[in-house]
Amino acid sequence: MKTVLLDKIGSVTLNCRLPREVRVGSEIHAVEGSVVAARVLTAKSTYNTLELPSGRFSQVKPGDLIAGALGHRKALFGYSGHVPAEVKVGDKLNILNLGGVIGVHDGGSPDLGAPFVVEVLGQVLHFPFLGERIGVPAHITQGALPIEDTLDVRGIPVVAIVGSCMNAGKTAAACSLVQSFTHLGLRVGAGKTTGVSLRRDILSMEDAGARKVLVFTDLGIVTTTPNTAPQAARTILNNLARERPDVIVLELGDGLLGLYGVNEILSVPEIRASFSAVVLAASDPVAAWGGVQLLRDRYEIDCAVITGPATDNTAASRLVEQQAGCTARNARTQAEELAQVVSDRAGLAPLIAARGAEGNGKSMAASAGGVGDDL
Repeated sequence: MKTVLLDKIGSVTLNCRLPREVRVGSEIHAVEGSVVAARVLTAKSTYNTLELPSGRFSQVKPGDLIAGALGHRKALFGYSGHVPAEVKVGDKLNILNLGGVIGVHDGGSPDLGAPFVVEVLGQVLHFPFLGERIGVPAHITQGALPIEDTLDVRGIPVVAIVGSCMNAGKTAAACSLVQSFTHLGLRVGAGKTTGVSLRRDILSMEDAGARKVLVFTDLGIVTTTPNTAPQAARTILNNLARERPDVIVLELGDGLLGLYGVNEILSVPEIRASFSAVVLAASDPVAAWGGVQLLRDRYEIDCAVITGPATDNTAASRLVEQQAGCTARNARTQAEELAQVVSDRAGLAPLIAARGAEGNGKSMAASAGGVGDDL
């Protein structure tokens, strides 16, 4: 066991609440979620930052000592990699994503260049027994929310956002809806159910006004799979619903035909039934048409509205509406219109009216109080 002073801590390890100074052991558990310390060996000019537990991004440089978690990635437009069967001190691995997921690189987008190479320094240890010098291998399930096998959204409307693929505008749509609903007086909870660990998207939803946000990493999951995705969806929805928001905005990361478990979530009848409205973010008109058909034919879901790059201009939106037979609204330029369509489908009008009445009542009371003070 030795002491390592970390320069940077990956956000994937947030549940562990690591200090800068950690103890590491030489016996490494080569399992998904195992927290390791490593030294960065190479330099990069692109995709060269690490998301910290605070949500800030810090540039990574050769010589940096970092903490991350072993995990896999199967991004269609990013790095792909896996957890090796065995990991030893001195092994050379790769940083697979901005959150600090570490594994063996299998391939990736040429636009990103080769991933960072890191040298493994050891297994990060934590000491759960007060007064004892017995180190336990750190894992991101440490301090995580427990997985739940049943679903209860307590009657709260859920707006689910799915995408034709990565980078199709799902998070932009989620943030747009969160902000619009918040401006209408609604209390909003938000979450992300699938993908590879990174907090950036849910922090953007929080910035947009969501009162409570959750991502699958909060459950101790590094990267979702077809097996874990439905569990993550149930657990996130249950925890958000317990906060009693007026509406939940839920992003299903990756795409309808991706490898992180979106298909498996939509295939569960009880989860599908909890969705009051489903928004499709599509990259282009063909993806919009195909996404609407896929939702209808495979899952019996009637898409409420299409958004994303396929709706970036009027001509494209008209084409999408004609060919897909579904309303199209752009999240960036038609935020209020998008929220209106989703609100109508999700049945939010009575809630919005009630919150508006409450707000008017408070304003009138405050105004009356102000006059009394002046007198």
